[in-house]
Amino acid sequence: MREYNDLVKLAERAALRAADYVRGAARPAVHTWTEKSQHDFVTEVDRAAEGMIAEEIARAEPDSVIVGEELSPKRGIRGELVWIVDPLDGTTNFLHGYPQYAVSIACLVEGKLAAGVIHDVCRKRTYRAIRGGGAFEESTRLGVSAVIDPRRALIGTGFPFKALNLLHVYLAQFAAVIGAASGIRRAGAAALDLADVAAGRLDGFWELSLAPWDVGAGALLIREAGGIITRPEGATDVLSTDGPVVAGNSAIHKWLMDLLRKS
Repeated sequence: MREYNDLVKLAERAALRAADYVRGAARPAVHTWTEKSQHDFVTEVDRAAEGMIAEEIARAEPDSVIVGEELSPKRGIRGELVWIVDPLDGTTNFLHGYPQYAVSIACLVEGKLAAGVIHDVCRKRTYRAIRGGGAFEESTRLGVSAVIDPRRALIGTGFPFKALNLLHVYLAQFAAVIGAASGIRRAGAAALDLADVAAGRLDGFWELSLAPWDVGAGALLIREAGGIITRPEGATDVLSTDGPVVAGNSAIHKWLMDLLRKS
């Protein structure tokens, strides 16, 4: 546990440094935005923030493998100590001044999630999770929602904006969920959506195409808060490749998986 505590402290230190930089950075002019793929933007702010995180981690743990969305996205998630980094989850929100974006850092020890930190940049709130040690928002221990009736459930989601070939599948799922739950929310930063599941503000969540850096820290938060996050078919490995995820407390997770399959 002591080793994991040290790792989460390092992740928090790196996340706070990057978040301080992002908060103080001017929003880049629209002509400087780079489109990595359709609807997926990146700027020098993203790259600089990731560089700061990598520097902080490498200084403390020089033998680490760092897999970051902007600077090393194709690096394999292999090694004794691996960090999965999203320096600015919700870049489009940041670019438009929409206050929902975060820094997300997860750490794997020998292939297993050991520590995770998500820092809500606009609200200055830090979420942290330690394998076997619980999940916290600042000093408050987190627990997933107790809602078990889908008719009372609030479900988070994300649009498949980088995989429009899946839009017809998603729209059928969206129609099924909105017809059976009390509401759906889409705020545009998956890391914060997953933190909201861990905190019980959302009862469940699904999205069709997320990368490992989108879900690494959030997955550990949810599991340490007593929830479940899997692939739609039930596989627990949500980090090996890009793909869909389903999350929630045990009742809502099962209901959501069954509903999505039928849709």
